[in-house]
Amino acid sequence: MRVSNDQGRTAAFLQGIFVVTVFSRAARWLALVLTAAASPALAASGPPPGFTLSDDADLAFTSPDGATKLEQYKKENEDLDLKWQVWARRGEEMTELKPEQGYPAGFRFTGDSQWLVRMQKTGSGSQDLLLYRAEKGTFVNATKKSLSDLAWAYFHSRPDTKNMKLDYHISANLMKGTEDAYRWLGVDWPSNRYLLISLSGEMDKHPKNVAVKGLADWKCRYDLKTGKFDVPRIFAKSNAEALTWEIKR
Repeated sequence: MRVSNDQGRTAAFLQGIFVVTVFSRAARWLALVLTAAASPALAASGPPPGFTLSDDADLAFTSPDGATKLEQYKKENEDLDLKWQVWARRGEEMTELKPEQGYPAGFRFTGDSQWLVRMQKTGSGSQDLLLYRAEKGTFVNATKKSLSDLAWAYFHSRPDTKNMKLDYHISANLMKGTEDAYRWLGVDWPSNRYLLISLSGEMDKHPKNVAVKGLADWKCRYDLKTGKFDVPRIFAKSNAEALTWEIKR
């Protein structure tokens, strides 16, 4: 049976409509999938239900350039335990500074607003430090381990301190002066380069005539450029005294 030219052109036309229709449906389906995949990220831009913004002005922090504001949110569970989350707000975008903790935190920025240190209470007399760096308009964890863990590892790696065992009130503290490179100490270090950390803790075992014994404000310096620690000579005397700290009865 012969097919006329008109019939052939009609068949080709109908086939083209079918292909376009299928392609359009596939494109719409792909668009829906991509939209659904993006939705959780958008929904996560802010604290989850149950968390409320703290009205304590001392728990709100702003970067020196004014671009980033830190907000702390709390949630009380059935056991009356509090959970705290920290969120960095930049315009309408919000990013959580992990991890969630049981206490609020203090923060200090470097003067160029590129680094952020979290001073996180973990218990009575105990504190950790966490380091964040600026990336793509927000702050992300800068180290795999906490800054305090790294500082303690450095402390125990030194021949003069490696045998000291501390049992409680173990605390890492960030010394004031990150914004102006610790000029109050009389040093002339490069701006936005170093962090000064003070380590403290107490021991269970000590002489009966001693009420408290341990480590008191042993200082070291962290280089944000190299990721390494050292002890500036200006702290030699005070660090030696920190190793023998005690309060007698």
